[in-house]
Amino acid sequence: MARGRFISFEGIDGAGKSTQHAWLVDYLRAEGHTVVATREPGGTPLGEKLRALLLTEPMHLETEALLMFAARREHIAQVIEPALARGEWVVCDRFADASFAYQGGGRGLGWEKLEALADWVLGGLQPDLTLIFDAPVAIAQQRLHAATSDPDRFEQEHGAFFERVRAAYLRIAAENPERVRLIDATQTPVIINKVLENIIAIL
Repeated sequence: MARGRFISFEGIDGAGKSTQHAWLVDYLRAEGHTVVATREPGGTPLGEKLRALLLTEPMHLETEALLMFAARREHIAQVIEPALARGEWVVCDRFADASFAYQGGGRGLGWEKLEALADWVLGGLQPDLTLIFDAPVAIAQQRLHAATSDPDRFEQEHGAFFERVRAAYLRIAAENPERVRLIDATQTPVIINKVLENIIAIL
């Protein structure tokens, strides 16, 4: 059986990636693919418990990074790798790039520590395609404030934090051109849908 495909969605809070994640899952299923829709942190019962802690509880920066990767290890072992082995598509709302962007770029944790964790936890696993939804921070925050009445610990961060996160995502895109596609998230949803269709057609 052919191995499945793994697609990750990334971007700062408010860029609109979660809406497009749901759209792409529906699109791929309509095309006849068996799709596992999942998210990080989370994706497993243990991962969802860790997610609740990560989004609400203050903690040391390195504790945050370690918990993110702990949830990710469980996610890979219990959900992602088994689905790919079955020939299914996995479409994940955030993956390892988010740790480099948020804990690395946003919080300032050294990338060498994140790279060591990634080498250990991922075991060489990378998405076949990563879609980074990019929007100016001011636009993303406007959207976020309009859509969220109870922001989590990350969504409450200030604009400078998200500027650093965005810069980290742009760095990731520049350093991984074979894997990453940068999506202009200021376009209308209909236009973005078409962009995604075209990308998937040649995956």
